Amino acid sequence: MHKNPALTVDAVIVKDGKIVLIKRKEEPFQGQYALPGGFVEYGETVEAALRREVLEETGLVVEVTSLVGIYSDPRRDPRGHVVSAAFAAGIVSGELASGSDAAEANFWEITHLPPLAFDHAQIVRDALRRR
Repeated sequence: MHKNPALTVDAVIVKDGKIVLIKRKEEPFQGQYALPGGFVEYGETVEAALRREVLEETGLVVEVTSLVGIYSDPRRDPRGHVVSAAFAAGIVSGELASGSDAAEANFWEITHLPPLAFDHAQIVRDALRRR
């Protein structure tokens, strides 16, 4: 049987020096903070997946502004080989509120971030370096 990596998206949403983080409701990393994002569904573009996941987890409607990078270390997710396309995104509308698999959704000062799940600290560093 042929195995393929799973594909996810992660959103870096920065506004007024603050970044949107969610607190994970489910394992892995339950109770830890992470960027909003999730798995790309079959037949869905990564951009559409990002907009859907951000809306589901934060209540925010966003637009993709740029690609931060592709993160493909086979060990980045304890569930298995998961590749993430990370994007910077801007808020179009909506009010920040937790939903779906997010226990919380909040703005955090970029200079005072909590420890982040997965490799999200690296994604944030890369995104801020590109701004």
